[in-house]
Amino acid sequence: MTPTPLTVWIEGIGLLAPGLPDWASACSILRGAAPYTAAPSILPVPSILPPAERRRASRLVKLTLAIGLETAANAGADVSQLATVFAASGADGHNCHALCEQLASDDRQVSPTRFHNSVHNAGAGYWGIATQSMAPSQVIGAFDAGFGAGLLDTLGQVIVDRQATMLVAYDSEYPEPLFSKRDTPDCAGLGLLLTPEKTERSVARIMVTPSTEAAEKMADAGLENLRTSIPALRCLPLLQRLARGEYGPVCIDYLPPMQLSIDLQPC
Repeated sequence: MTPTPLTVWIEGIGLLAPGLPDWASACSILRGAAPYTAAPSILPVPSILPPAERRRASRLVKLTLAIGLETAANAGADVSQLATVFAASGADGHNCHALCEQLASDDRQVSPTRFHNSVHNAGAGYWGIATQSMAPSQVIGAFDAGFGAGLLDTLGQVIVDRQATMLVAYDSEYPEPLFSKRDTPDCAGLGLLLTPEKTERSVARIMVTPSTEAAEKMADAGLENLRTSIPALRCLPLLQRLARGEYGPVCIDYLPPMQLSIDLQPC
């Protein structure tokens, strides 16, 4: 039985990763017009948050807000009306580390701020505070399959509910000793604003089907290292096609042995 492709349109893209500070800069590198240079992720101050929440914002919150705002801005979308899906391999690594240190000490009283920043939906919660959005918001954790799981959930909302939905896929690094077990090197992620219909702002159409083919790799060693070491960036081959204006199928890692074949087509 041939599966029916899940078809949507891309209206906006955002990206923040080591050496790739935003989508515009990344486009130049992914097209091959500029070399990739590894550098720590630069997380903007979340000026959209009220002062009290801004002071409490973790690295993960700064990351998700920056990606979401860039994605929405590139699509010309109203952030207060956008349904969202936040997908990650886990939660905030630094807060997880701090909580473990606290619980291993003689003083086991956990800071409420530290705790609420550690939960998996912290990014989605701060997004709601910042944008005052009352639109539906999903949160997904799927270890190395975070991007694929988030993409499938977003496709479901876009196709079934016929509403524009923004996917924010992201990951956070863990300090040692957790780093020795989960060696994500830095904060990074991307955003895709997907719509059920083609609009004047559409960038491309994607049709997604399950596959068992091998995932496409990046020719540049530095970019390939990002793809394999940060789960949210398993989508880099798709982003490179978008940056280059190349079309056709590209296979992305998901839950082995299932992969996702994404057929990218012009509008």
